[in-house]
Amino acid sequence: MRHSKESFHSTEFWHIFGKNGGKTILVMNKEKLQSLARDLRKTPPRSPREPLGGFVIAARMLDKARADLLGINGEYNFYPCGLGAFFWKFTGLDAMKFKEFVGSGATDAEVDQWVRENTVQKDKMSVIRWNNEMIGVRLCDLPDSVQEYFVEYIPKFCKPPSKVKFFFDVYDVEEGVL
Repeated sequence: MRHSKESFHSTEFWHIFGKNGGKTILVMNKEKLQSLARDLRKTPPRSPREPLGGFVIAARMLDKARADLLGINGEYNFYPCGLGAFFWKFTGLDAMKFKEFVGSGATDAEVDQWVRENTVQKDKMSVIRWNNEMIGVRLCDLPDSVQEYFVEYIPKFCKPPSKVKFFFDVYDVEEGVL
């Protein structure tokens, strides 16, 4: 989806934070990150339907995090992101800790493992149900403000708008996946 807010990114040090009274500096592995990242100015992130770590939306958030760190996110926001909010809330994952780990140059397989280890959702059936619920969210199931926003957004950016039946379709139709 199109957004207008600019994202923060750094080319040398990604983040400094205190841990147990000491300072830890995480250095962004720019070279490895560049080899893994999609340039979202040219190519959209993966479909929200594509799972990672067992969760839909996660692969898309990974693409957006990598691009955001490198400043090649174009119109895509990593955080805040309305779609990502569903993922962060259900998994209990912290978006900034996710981004820190991604900044280390972690591969898809390493991020998959990190998500599985750090999510609060460990029950397989709960995850399956949530994935299916997210895939099946209809526009009329969304909050009124989102439905109102989509009244103008879908005809403008989703061609043809008649292909949009579910929430994830907004992304997939606009980006040419459907």
